[in-house]
Amino acid sequence: MEITREQIGTMLVIKLKGKLDTYTAPALDAELKKGLDGVKELYWDFSELDYMTSAGIRELLIARNMLGDDSTMKVIHANEAISNALYLTGFTDLLGE
Repeated sequence: MEITREQIGTMLVIKLKGKLDTYTAPALDAELKKGLDGVKELYWDFSELDYMTSAGIRELLIARNMLGDDSTMKVIHANEAISNALYLTGFTDLLGE
């Protein structure tokens, strides 16, 4: 999996490419440990993410918990399978979608 991080002011876009699963989730965890200080808007760009397991959903939950209460988090450009997984697990409720 490839991770790209672009921050503009208080907005952060994290783009993932490949598969987010048990084997690749530690790389995302390490990226999140770099911190989300000052981030008010977090966007996950999944336009090139092919597959995600519950390990990936766990990383999204960790990121949401790291953000302040006045921050927002959105998933953009997810394929149908990932969108359905987020919906069926109730994760879209945390995203305000």
